[in-house]
Amino acid sequence: MRIGGHRPVDEPDINLIPLIDVILTLVIFFVVTATFEGRSALKLELPRATGENTQARDPLDVLVNADGRYFVEDREVLRDDGAALKATLAEVGGTDRDRPVMLRADARTPYQAVITAQEAIGQLGYRRILLAVATPSEKKAAR
Repeated sequence: MRIGGHRPVDEPDINLIPLIDVILTLVIFFVVTATFEGRSALKLELPRATGENTQARDPLDVLVNADGRYFVEDREVLRDDGAALKATLAEVGGTDRDRPVMLRADARTPYQAVITAQEAIGQLGYRRILLAVATPSEKKAAR
């Protein structure tokens, strides 16, 4: 008497279709992320200024140091917000809005400080804003 009977033996097999789906999904994921990484690693070369300033009038100097502090001509702006800068510009610059404004900012100055200075100058009605840059000969002399 046989108790077990004749059952076919199940042989384990591996279904490859889900495995191929997962591998293709991973390949697509890595290709897309490698493309994003390449876009974020772009090298940016900033423009250089080699021309000379031929302004006939004496510009109003606005300086921004590396800490984001403002100076108008030889006066320091006590607060580092746009309202205080506008008040100092109006006091030092007078009523002549056709006078050019030379904005000088340190290379390590936070970008927001430069934008705040440009906004304040523009809101007062100055339309000629000059940005000071270092020429290649000035960069070599500073080293």
